[in-house]
Amino acid sequence: MSQSASTTNRAYLITGGNAGIGYFTAEQLAGTGATVVLGSRSPARAEAALDAIRARVPGARVRSVRLDLADLGSLRAAAESLEVEHLDAVVHNAGVLLEEPERKETGDGNETHFGINHLGHFALTHWLMPLLEAAPDARIVTVGSFAAKSERLDLDDLQSRTDYRAKRTYARSKLAQMYFGLELDRRLRAADSTVSSMVVHPGGALNSLTPSRPPVHVRGVGAALRAAPAALVLQGKHAGARPAVRAVLDPRIAGGELWGPRIFGLRGRPHRERLWTQLEDREQARRLWDASAKLTGVAPAAGK
Repeated sequence: MSQSASTTNRAYLITGGNAGIGYFTAEQLAGTGATVVLGSRSPARAEAALDAIRARVPGARVRSVRLDLADLGSLRAAAESLEVEHLDAVVHNAGVLLEEPERKETGDGNETHFGINHLGHFALTHWLMPLLEAAPDARIVTVGSFAAKSERLDLDDLQSRTDYRAKRTYARSKLAQMYFGLELDRRLRAADSTVSSMVVHPGGALNSLTPSRPPVHVRGVGAALRAAPAALVLQGKHAGARPAVRAVLDPRIAGGELWGPRIFGLRGRPHRERLWTQLEDREQARRLWDASAKLTGVAPAAGK
């Protein structure tokens, strides 16, 4: 990507920037010359990701901050540790999908998927808002999931206390994120904020179709060969990052839009999608917002 004065003066935060789609989002944005900050729970993994980016992008302006979305009380300090005068974009990418069948909770008492994937980003946005509003036209890019397309929220059981299933709970937590990103933009528009919020998803992104970035990710020859047939309908995480990168960089993308891969929503170049049916339910989004504000004790708002 070409560099310009407008990009080299920019600063971006990528949550979960040390691995997967978050890593490739950070790598691709670093290629614009902007300052890219990786938010990560693990300093060691963050340092490995920084080394990998520097090896691919000469002169990359990258660093990391410790960010634990499971600990709501730590997020104000994390935002303050960014040491930037303004933030031109945050990509809400970090997420967890537990393999264990047992329901688990964060230290704050929230179900782990919902607490980290949704509530953590909801609260973080509140603390980032002053930095976002200090930028000319900042963007909040929320990374949802194609897995959420077939799900519906249960507002009476947001914490999945009944009939917990890890993959379903994960998909619902990502759906909650997507509702949040859209409702946030409506509230920003109502407040005449210069900040905009949009939602993206990576389609079907597999490790086995992802190029190696040692030591962050190493793909063996055998894995690449076995995954070849899947490339007809799916893609690697480097490609899955492209909707988020475009949402950060393309001034033609407006707040409140949904972007994902062009081919069946699973692979290909990013394009604007029609909002999924459930995401058009503004009352559902409003009720989720109110519940999230109650659970976190904060509410992102313009001018705060």
